[in-house]
Amino acid sequence: MGYVAVKGGTKAIDASIERLKYERLKGQELMEVNSILSNMRGMVDQVMSESSLYSPFLAALAIKQAEGSMEEAVFLMRAHRSTLPRLYYSQTVESESMLVDRRISASFKDIPGGQLLGATRDYTHRLLDFDLLEENVVDSEQWIQNYEKQLENIEAADDVTYFPKVVDYLREEGLFEKYEPDNTPPTDITKQSLQFPASRSTRLQVMTRGQTGTVTSLGYASLRGYGQVHPTVGEVRVGSVPVYVEHPNEPEQDADDSYFIGEIKVTEVESFVPVTVKNENNEDELEFEIGYGICYGQNETKAIAMSILDQCLEHQESDFPTHDEEFVLLHMDSVESTGFISHLKLPHYVTFQSKLDSIRQVKKEGKKDGN
Repeated sequence: MGYVAVKGGTKAIDASIERLKYERLKGQELMEVNSILSNMRGMVDQVMSESSLYSPFLAALAIKQAEGSMEEAVFLMRAHRSTLPRLYYSQTVESESMLVDRRISASFKDIPGGQLLGATRDYTHRLLDFDLLEENVVDSEQWIQNYEKQLENIEAADDVTYFPKVVDYLREEGLFEKYEPDNTPPTDITKQSLQFPASRSTRLQVMTRGQTGTVTSLGYASLRGYGQVHPTVGEVRVGSVPVYVEHPNEPEQDADDSYFIGEIKVTEVESFVPVTVKNENNEDELEFEIGYGICYGQNETKAIAMSILDQCLEHQESDFPTHDEEFVLLHMDSVESTGFISHLKLPHYVTFQSKLDSIRQVKKEGKKDGN
């Protein structure tokens, strides 16, 4: 049987798009964007992180349009982002100024400012909650009112808003080395193509917008044995940080005169990684290095995995793939990887036909030789 090429055109594509819309609407239940914003925080945060565009509303819209497909939602957000003008560069965000919602340390039970569990599923039972099937608006509103009253009482008795960094506490004891601030302008990977060797700012940008599953898998691979980087989480903090910009016509103005344009919610992680070094007597000595991770929204697993990979990529002399910046950075971008895999669905008629012809020719010649 000969190879037959599939034929189609604009009509077929239009029909496919109409069928796509039908599949979304046929259940006759419309998902409102506000419902996604209210009930799918994790998905919204993940889309914002991977698309490197902080807009919960647009992320929720992309999720609705993509029918919950993360890769498609991120693709839509990246495409929209590319149409937006870059009007300002914000000033460096200081995470010490974070309004903390959640802050924990796996390294110390008692940390300056205390542990703040916040909102997390870490302590919940992983059992299906069938009570959710009976939820209604009246009961939900009543529960919210009661809870907010409790919050008012707690906030009235507690004036703590900002929390010190755990690593600063250890630096004061001389257990961590102090470094001079590096004010080198960071590379903007949305404006410049990825080059190797990559700066640390480049690596951190690629990882913070990397595909969540890939970043987690590579971090897990290192933790499991490919490099055997086993950190202790020094601090996980989730909260909102203020964003300021300078006046475009007054770049030399005082920092106190900067303009506050809003705040973004982020997850920040500092991990303590034990390493063996030689001291002045050429003896093995244990020290700690810091791995850093940060991403939009609340995505602690990704930020922790990012902190592992950050430390790995600081030691590229290792032979493990998780220490190879080209291997790590070139394979975690959600749009790049999804696009390259998905392109296999596009027509490859000519190249495949050529391969078929080659195989047929070889088999014909083989039969002749056999006869």
